[in-house]
Amino acid sequence: MAAPRVAVVGAGISGLAAAHRLRALLGPGATITVLERSDRIGGVLRTVDLAGVPYDVGAEAFLARRPEIPALAGELGLTDRIVHPTGAAASIRAGGRTVPLPGGTLLGVPTSAARLDVVLSAAGLDRVAAEPARPLRWEPGADVALGALLRGRFGDEVADRVADPLLGGVYAGRVDALGMRATVPALAAALDAGAPSLTAAADSALTPPPASRQFREGESSHTVAAGPVFGALRGGYRVLLDALATASDADIRLNTTVRSLERTAAGWRLTCGPATAPQALDADAVLLAVPAPAVRRLLADAVPAAAAAAGEIELASSVVVALAYRGTDTASLPPTSGALVAADEPLSIKGATHSSNKWGHLAADATDGLVRLRTSLGRFGETATLQVDDAELVARVRADLAALTGVTAAPVAVHVQRWGGGLPQYAVGHGDRVRLIEAAVAALPGLAVAGSALHGVGVPACVGTARSAAERVAASLVASSGRDSRAG
Repeated sequence: MAAPRVAVVGAGISGLAAAHRLRALLGPGATITVLERSDRIGGVLRTVDLAGVPYDVGAEAFLARRPEIPALAGELGLTDRIVHPTGAAASIRAGGRTVPLPGGTLLGVPTSAARLDVVLSAAGLDRVAAEPARPLRWEPGADVALGALLRGRFGDEVADRVADPLLGGVYAGRVDALGMRATVPALAAALDAGAPSLTAAADSALTPPPASRQFREGESSHTVAAGPVFGALRGGYRVLLDALATASDADIRLNTTVRSLERTAAGWRLTCGPATAPQALDADAVLLAVPAPAVRRLLADAVPAAAAAAGEIELASSVVVALAYRGTDTASLPPTSGALVAADEPLSIKGATHSSNKWGHLAADATDGLVRLRTSLGRFGETATLQVDDAELVARVRADLAALTGVTAAPVAVHVQRWGGGLPQYAVGHGDRVRLIEAAVAALPGLAVAGSALHGVGVPACVGTARSAAERVAASLVASSGRDSRAG
């Protein structure tokens, strides 16, 4: 096969993982060009130096029970960089109190073993207790907004005080706007199978097979061995990103906007650069690892059906405020891993992570004596919350931390990271939209899509879509080379 040319659009974790996989499949002779509009790699993953220590201000952890990141770390020689949380327990702020995060729920959906007395009122507990006896009408294959389903079956408190804070941390979205089938697919599967109540469906979804468990995120499913639930990387995600960039041996072009994509007789042509001085890049194949709005724009002419479906996927913006404190100023900080904040609480933040409690490698006595933590703000539709300057955001965060933890001292270091349109919203019908996108794209040889808009917003899911897309592109190139050889 003649040395193929592949263009990867986007240098986030999906684009870099795809470039790495393409190099492994296509060999050293392939030309792999990664085009990134910003001035750095990583997308919504970013590691900064917070008071001199590497600290993630995008995603901070990954689901360790999925296989993608451990496998990738093994390929890159980074296995010894994987760390897992300490035993510090999580908490939740609900009803004006900070209490232990209740167990026995499926992403906030109560099971029969749920212990919700610490977060619900007496009336709320009565609604939960009565749910299994109420008739349930469910049409297999249906999809509904998770919030509406929870409010109808359990009442508002379960939605606002349990499910919304749990899912808001994942999607930066409101539980009322998230589709049940895409965000809690195991619950949908249990309902499709005939569960007589939502409680019974949650029970069924949380029952794992012996010695392993079935993990589902988005539309993908994996059977994995038991073990630590979460993981992170010592040194931050930059360690993984830099290793992928190096191992891919790709030509990574930063500050390069891809303006259009068109099909040619020989493959694909990308128009890049400023509108006043556009440059053409020809490639045998293209892999798009960009947010849904960019997919819509780039595929508008080549694959209009996929573009239209991608245009229906909305994005949420958020902010991470990271802070470092002197250890002597944090005596009142609870020994927990952090706190989620219920949607009906009068606080600006939606959660706080006590990183020096949660991660051993960030503990004060393992670093420089400083205590580091991070807070997040912003849910889908809360644009006004994020349209204030950094000083006001930090002031709001400090006020909320004082209420939650009693810490009132001034931090010694602060980093404000804004994520404009950082997270796709998995609304009702998300799975149908993704299937339409992938089917329409698959009909054109040498084209594939990857990223968080598809089968899960977590880092492992992004890596999974990237590797699958790279494998489809490589297979298409091999098939095309075979046809050309026979024709010759």
